[in-house]
Amino acid sequence: MSDSPAILAVCGSLREESYTRTTLEYVLEAAAAAGAETELLDLREYDLPVYDPDVDDQGDGEEAMRLVREADAVVLGTPVYHGSYSGALKNFHDYCGWDEYEDTTVGLVAIAGGGSYGSTLDHLRITVRGVHGWVLPHQVGIRSASDKFEADPDAVDGRAFVDDSLEERVEKLGRMLVEYAYIDPEVTTSRTAAADD
Repeated sequence: MSDSPAILAVCGSLREESYTRTTLEYVLEAAAAAGAETELLDLREYDLPVYDPDVDDQGDGEEAMRLVREADAVVLGTPVYHGSYSGALKNFHDYCGWDEYEDTTVGLVAIAGGGSYGSTLDHLRITVRGVHGWVLPHQVGIRSASDKFEADPDAVDGRAFVDDSLEERVEKLGRMLVEYAYIDPEVTTSRTAAADD
C-alpha cells in the first residue's frame, strides 16, 4: 500500500464547458494537496459503446475498468438529467462491477442546472452499493450551477466558486477521499466486539 492513494474522478458530463468537470477538478486538486495521486477519467475522451456483454469489441471499456480497479478511491460526477444521472455515466457504470468497486471508497457529485439533485445522489449511492462500493456519507450537490461560478483565469479550470462555503464542501470531499481511501469496511462496533469476547 502506497502512502499516496490513487484517486480517480469520473466525469459523466459530455459538455465542453461542463460544471461537473470543473467541480471534479476542484475535488482532485484538494485530494492532491492532501497527498494523493490524481487522475480524471473524462468520458468525452473514451470510446465506450453502449455496454453489450455479447460484443467482443468494447472500445476503451477495458482501459476504463482498469483505471477504476487500480484506484484506491473513486469520485463519480454527473449532471442531473431528468432527476437522475447522465446516460454517459450510466453506460460507464454498466462496464464496472464488483471486480472494479468491491470495498472501494466512492465519493459522489451531482450538478444541477436547476434546483434539485437529491434523487441523482440517491440513485448513484444505490447503484454503487449494488457493486459493493463503500460510499462516503459526505457528498456534493450543486443547484443552479451556472450561478455558482465566475470566470477567473487563475482559478481551477478557469472558474472560481462564488460561495466560499460551497468551495469548502467540494474540497472537503477531496480530502475525505484521501482520508478514507484505505478504509477497511469490515467495521465492528463496541457491541459486536463485546459479543465476540
